[in-house]
Amino acid sequence: MAYYSSFQLLGFFCLMISFLQLILLQALAWGPDVPTQGFVSLPFNRSFYHIQKPYDVPEDQRYSFVDGIHKCWVYSTDKPHTTTSQTMPRTEIAIQGYNYSSGVWEFEAYGYVPYGTSSVCIMQVFGASAPHATTLMLRVYNGSLMYYTGPVLVPNIYDKWFKLNVIHDVEAAKVKVYIDGCLKLEADGRGGTSHAFKCGVYAQHNDSFYMESRWKHIQVSRKCRP
Repeated sequence: MAYYSSFQLLGFFCLMISFLQLILLQALAWGPDVPTQGFVSLPFNRSFYHIQKPYDVPEDQRYSFVDGIHKCWVYSTDKPHTTTSQTMPRTEIAIQGYNYSSGVWEFEAYGYVPYGTSSVCIMQVFGASAPHATTLMLRVYNGSLMYYTGPVLVPNIYDKWFKLNVIHDVEAAKVKVYIDGCLKLEADGRGGTSHAFKCGVYAQHNDSFYMESRWKHIQVSRKCRP
């Protein structure tokens, strides 16, 4: 039978503690870095959003909500969302209950983009100063998730759920984008007096014939003032 001295046991325990500390530090380094302190989650249900879809088709032909998943789809040949609009086809979840003009606001959701959907905006912060209409657009081009037409934030976004956090600080004129807990973009704001979050599919130039995105666990939060 082998016997160990107290010094050997102490050395062994010190080694184990160092090993566990290393694992913890790596977990912290790899873990989510989305700032959540001070944010308050707000109620979110159908009374806080409406569906913008081609004006000449029923809502259930371009949008569904089944088992907690919002599914938005549109075709490149579809009409705009109003008879007077000159914009491209869209089916978007337009959050109407939380329009804002000041403060720090956060959009959080899990998104999914199926293979083949391309040249489409899947999430936007609406509102900006002319000549812009939006503060942020997240678009998909051939499987890459991009900030407008560049840079690339995620090179292969197809066929997998991803967690999206968008934080807009109006006074600081900054917007941050986190994917799966990692900061992917910090960009300047674009002015504007009123803003709102949208997600879904909004066709861009050279769009694919069929465009779709899915969303779940949509949450809007606002940072409380100290």
